[in-house]
Amino acid sequence: MGAAIGVRDPPVHCTAVRVDQVIPSLASRDAIGVHTLNLRDGLRAAGIDSDVFYGSHTPDVEHEGRPVIELGRAGRDRWLLYQASIGSPVYDILAARSEPKLVNYHNITPAELLRDWEPAVAYEVALGRTQLARLAPQSRFAVADSAFNESELHALGYRGTAVVPLLIDMHSKSDEPDPELSASLARRKERDGGADLLYVGKISPHKAPHDLVKMLDVLRRVDDPAARLHLVGSPLGSTYEPALRAFIDELGLTDAVNLAGSVSGAELEAYFRAADVFVMASDHEGFCVPLAEAMGHGVPIVAYGVTAVPETVGGAGLVLPDKSAVPFAAAVGRVLGDERLRDILAAAGLQRSAGFDLAASTQRFVSLVQQAVGAS
Repeated sequence: MGAAIGVRDPPVHCTAVRVDQVIPSLASRDAIGVHTLNLRDGLRAAGIDSDVFYGSHTPDVEHEGRPVIELGRAGRDRWLLYQASIGSPVYDILAARSEPKLVNYHNITPAELLRDWEPAVAYEVALGRTQLARLAPQSRFAVADSAFNESELHALGYRGTAVVPLLIDMHSKSDEPDPELSASLARRKERDGGADLLYVGKISPHKAPHDLVKMLDVLRRVDDPAARLHLVGSPLGSTYEPALRAFIDELGLTDAVNLAGSVSGAELEAYFRAADVFVMASDHEGFCVPLAEAMGHGVPIVAYGVTAVPETVGGAGLVLPDKSAVPFAAAVGRVLGDERLRDILAAAGLQRSAGFDLAASTQRFVSLVQQAVGAS
């Protein structure tokens, strides 16, 4: 039967809910920092009040949030969402709060992969894993950015979980590539020939750029004597990068390996557009944003297939069971020497990257939060 004429349905009462994010460190040129700000904006667009509270910050994003000590009194309809990626005193502040809690887990590097090089960082990651385990009983719902990370949450006793990729743009780092760097890379290729191999990520022992240097040494001997390797990213700590530079010098590859350091978005865009192959030899990845960004740029991938790497690549690259220098170099040489294979991998990567679409992922994440907190 239809509703009686002139009789309206009773109004639906919607409680105003806010979801504030708590993050150990907010940085503008960090994937988790960008993700956090995009999530905040997505929540606000959906009508959920949301602010970011940080333990530390880079100066350029100070205005995007507030210090965690300014969380204030617990609100009746307030939830706290913790961005978990490292050990931090911020956790102690969060754990002592009475608000219901959500967790967003980005993986924490196992301490044994860092202890011999950076014991202080190893302590921080070990603490982070301990804190993550202690947070499980308080978590009402947790989101991981890969199924691999979700499996770690399950092992720690987290019950309600889901998977959503990081909320960042995987297709572009800048509107336009840096013109000066683009010209320099083009001149070098025109003058010397050879392929440009690209790695993006921390210059850290667990990311194993030294294994990429070994691979390059073999590749230059057997396939492409003019091949170059660009290592883009800031160093983790102070001991590994000098050792890596010494290793490069010892192999006589100083002119072939570019330790670019931290670069701007426009410079990174130039490196992606100039790259012939993206290479990764990391021993541990919880998602690996640069792999998704390489696919989004149509750059073929050759990567060591451990932890979350096969899941992230999803068949859109050559994923190797062995990263020894000879088979790794053979795989890279095969891609460089086979134009049809390069085209197939580039097309598959672009298709795969569509699964990391920023708008779709944001909508899914916000919807999950709405369900978890009971917001209309």
